[in-house]
Amino acid sequence: MSHCCNVNQTGDSCAAVLTENRREKDFRCAECRVEGRPVEQQTVRHHVKHEHLDRVNGETYRFCSDQACEVVYYGDGGTRFTVDDVRELVTTKTQGDARPICYCFGFSEGDARGEIARTGATTIPTTISRLIKSGMCACEVRNPAGVCCLGEVNRTVNLLSAEHNASR
Repeated sequence: MSHCCNVNQTGDSCAAVLTENRREKDFRCAECRVEGRPVEQQTVRHHVKHEHLDRVNGETYRFCSDQACEVVYYGDGGTRFTVDDVRELVTTKTQGDARPICYCFGFSEGDARGEIARTGATTIPTTISRLIKSGMCACEVRNPAGVCCLGEVNRTVNLLSAEHNASR
């Protein structure tokens, strides 16, 4: 009587089959082991520098949001694109005033910080909300994470406002 864990019908051992099944279901970044969120291939093509576009293939891609990881996109076939392979700064991978917080309308952390310093508040979230309601955003393509940036904008504004109020 043959045991399952010896050899399957194709001649592979169970260990090889289990390893293959785990690899197919493993949606984590190979570099940092954080599970990334799925992004459309169109988003990857929009952000990858032209000299790397030929590496964008039929893989299913994910966005790695881990701040300490250099990988921005990784595919289920092993393709990886790092911060050096993309055309612009990635919100979760950078810090400081140049850090983008809204890709559709071009707002940065410095824009929010400056307005808060001058007036004690910022109109950036309201402006973005109004423009989104007008149908003028394309977050799924323009934002490297492939999602609306308003959540990140609000988090950043809340942190900057708290810092500003604490320093007064």
